[in-house]
Amino acid sequence: MPDIHPNSVVSGEAKIAESARIGPFCVVGDDVCLGENVVLHSHCTIIGDTRLGDGTEVFPFASLGHRPQDLKFRGEKSRLVIGANNVIRENVTMNPGTEGDKLETRVGDNCLFMVGSHVAHDCQIGDRVIMANNATLAGHVHVEDDVIFGGLSAAHQFCRIGQGAFIGGMCGVEFDIIPYGSVIGNRAHLAGLNLVGLRRRGIPREQIHALRGAFKQLFNGESKTVKERASQVLGDYEGQPLVQQMVEFIHGSSDRGLTMPLLGSAIVD
Repeated sequence: MPDIHPNSVVSGEAKIAESARIGPFCVVGDDVCLGENVVLHSHCTIIGDTRLGDGTEVFPFASLGHRPQDLKFRGEKSRLVIGANNVIRENVTMNPGTEGDKLETRVGDNCLFMVGSHVAHDCQIGDRVIMANNATLAGHVHVEDDVIFGGLSAAHQFCRIGQGAFIGGMCGVEFDIIPYGSVIGNRAHLAGLNLVGLRRRGIPREQIHALRGAFKQLFNGESKTVKERASQVLGDYEGQPLVQQMVEFIHGSSDRGLTMPLLGSAIVD
């Protein structure tokens, strides 16, 4: 049987793996599913159709699965799916989806959500994402793998954050961020590539060199639009997977524009 502290309130309808551990003063609702080796330390609230993957660890006062902070929400059945081996620290909040999207909020594997971070309704988050203290995602934000959010940063509704991007502390992200981009500022602007993140992940030097060249060509050019320059870049760097990923992201459909460098500022890569 799972190790459940007697001072917790756990529904008999919840599906809880035998190796899960639930500490004192937790609340677990009817439709919750906890995978193998999930740990709820204490004072956690997990309700609604919420699934926690194997090895995920939840710290005190986290609230997962409560109704979205969306005035259009009318109680429709939706869910929150959290993958494996995530660390969800104190006071983190995550909400399920709404009928305005796919009725599902999804978090990947091996992510770290630091104190007070928030994942709103209908967000789609990849693997190995890090959200530092009090970082916030509005509804419908799509975050690809290996993204890092600095403390007190926030992303506007419907933004896309490309793989490996870095968002500086206290950034307000209003527009999409290219894969491997690095943004800073009160209203985020593109300052270069996340070279530190690329090197930490062991990306080959020749791929980083190609990405740097393509980045300069994309954002230092004065003629044509970024999308037009992106098509040219794809031809110039044929066979370079990171360049192809960036170009595909730029050409992808979006309700937001792209985060760009400040007008007249030098690109730091």
